[in-house]
Amino acid sequence: MKRKQFILPVIIFATISTLLLMSCTKGQTPVQLELYSSPWSFNTEEKPLGTLSYQNQSADIAIPGDSSSFTIKLQVNLPGVNSRKSILTIPGILEVAIYQHDINDRNQQNYPAYPMPDGSVPVLEASLLLHLPVEPAEVRHMKIGVPLAMLVKPSGEHEIILHFSGVRWTIYIDNEMLDNDYPLGYPKWETLKRWEINPDIVTKAEIFSPGIEPQKTELDSPRISHEIQYWTPPGHNTWVGDVATFYHKGRYHIFYLYDRRGHASKFGRGAHYFEHISTTDFKRWTEHPAATPIEEQWETFGTGTPFIFNDKLCISYGLHTTRIYPREKTTLPLLWNFYDAHNFTGSFRYDTIPGYPAGSTYSISEDGITHFKKTHILFHPCENPSVYTDPEGRLRMLANYGARGTWESESIDGGWRSINPGFPPGGDCTFFFRWGDFDYIIGGFTGLWSKPSHAGEESYESVVEKGLDFYNGMCVPAITEISEGRFLMAGWIPMVNWGGTLNIHEMIQYPDGRIGTKWMEEIIPATGKVKKLAREIKETSVYPVDNPSFMLTFDVNPGETISEKIGLLLSGSNENEACELQISPQAKRAQYGKGDTRKYSAEEKTLREGGYPNHARNYAIENLIGTDKPFTVRMIVKYEEKYGGSQIDTEIAGQRTMISFRPNLKVENMLFRSEQSTIRNVKIVALKN
Repeated sequence: MKRKQFILPVIIFATISTLLLMSCTKGQTPVQLELYSSPWSFNTEEKPLGTLSYQNQSADIAIPGDSSSFTIKLQVNLPGVNSRKSILTIPGILEVAIYQHDINDRNQQNYPAYPMPDGSVPVLEASLLLHLPVEPAEVRHMKIGVPLAMLVKPSGEHEIILHFSGVRWTIYIDNEMLDNDYPLGYPKWETLKRWEINPDIVTKAEIFSPGIEPQKTELDSPRISHEIQYWTPPGHNTWVGDVATFYHKGRYHIFYLYDRRGHASKFGRGAHYFEHISTTDFKRWTEHPAATPIEEQWETFGTGTPFIFNDKLCISYGLHTTRIYPREKTTLPLLWNFYDAHNFTGSFRYDTIPGYPAGSTYSISEDGITHFKKTHILFHPCENPSVYTDPEGRLRMLANYGARGTWESESIDGGWRSINPGFPPGGDCTFFFRWGDFDYIIGGFTGLWSKPSHAGEESYESVVEKGLDFYNGMCVPAITEISEGRFLMAGWIPMVNWGGTLNIHEMIQYPDGRIGTKWMEEIIPATGKVKKLAREIKETSVYPVDNPSFMLTFDVNPGETISEKIGLLLSGSNENEACELQISPQAKRAQYGKGDTRKYSAEEKTLREGGYPNHARNYAIENLIGTDKPFTVRMIVKYEEKYGGSQIDTEIAGQRTMISFRPNLKVENMLFRSEQSTIRNVKIVALKN
């Protein structure tokens, strides 16, 4: 009788595990993200200021003024790249060159994201010398470039267009925009400048000033990406930064800070802005025009939130202008002086007052979905405003970066009063949400507080201090309720400073208000044919991996002692880069640790204990649910050259997730080990490209 009682749950559990895997493979259709991108055209009836060719390889040019825009068109025949070769030079202004980039140097530009078949990384790069309007004076090169392996034909004939608008510095090759940065300052043209081409590479060069503004080409059919989970924008140095989400009229919106160079654009001043994608069914997604494009040199944006005001879809955000100019040259003193005098904030149109705009502003959607228009209204000196309407209909804001506390107003346009000055305690990004009988505030990277929804503001308690938080590797997670009472958590995984991949998980709430996380079934990446690796593992077993991007599932029948644990070691050609997932079922802990083929990884710390889940490297989580009885582990490992490593996303017992990014890891082998637990039904399936 005892034997039957033991076997039956395991058989049922194994069947459930198999069904879970099948639901994520055979029946899983890939998502479709309709991209907004398209080719660009540069048509003009204007004659160029100058033209160079094989017969006329250098000449003097005169640009009308230092702040003038300009466009340079180059017809080139790119050779194989063995050494550095200059393509075009304008001394004191610009150099365009090709060279072999260090295959191990991913700093900012991430050129090794696109290596040649032989592993080399030839690059075409344009360096513009700018004189910055800062004190003390600075003169710096702003570089934009392209790994040539991105091109359909890395060598041969191409058209290269370099466009400087004053706001953008952009390179196009064969009508595709492949890299850009956001200038601070202008080149010094003075009077005459000598420009020169390399006639062995350039067949024709033209320069236009004013520059030719690019025009989007309408496509017969849109470009499609079959990915949303672990997605990054197309390009070699493009990443997802802070995420803000919203559900409105059946549509789930994701606004994300578009990041190039890991927060190093505009010479490290950030140059983030909100891009925008949305979906009505989580299978078909649409990329919209940027919600808050950069249109001035002084603009560099911080995080905010979408919200509804006067039945209009809006998005708040901060102007982080103090990254460029000293505080006294911005509007912040004016905003704070008004608040100090009146005990509520004012409303200022920033194009009608002195000083570089800084503080809180917002944009309004013209159609309730997209087409956002900036209001140019400053309503608060906070530089990361989290604006929301609470369930009681009150317009509120959680202040971050430059301010703190909870604020309330009858209008978005000023009149904000502090109603809880000390809470939340500022930080980067805080978000409010209500779920059933509980209110929650999540605080960017490490903070989480909750209270009964009927209790006062002073009743918030730290969930982190209880060890019951749901941080899982995502940075600045945003929480949104969608249809049927479901809640989603979206954030980014750090790969390059302040940028990485987009991640979305579904949330679970328990009667006591605690929250767990699980995979969102609709967006699990599509996979191929399932391969069974093992029916049962009791000790240590090693299995090779054919494809470095895969989904793995296995069942665990846990042992009985609190010290017992299981380990899954993921390794590649360099054992120093190995990663171990370790689970202690009865101790209710799990962790990612530094892998070792000889022993379990050392114990990592949870957030409560001083660990760093937000780094998405080595960390632990505690108080697991459902691991004291048979449970399933699901894991997705995704490797990309662009990442320069592997992202690992693990779901434990369908109630808790944890994500890690492992630089330089390309998984080739898996090692399972167990002390008392039995690992069953190990299956693997490759992710589809």
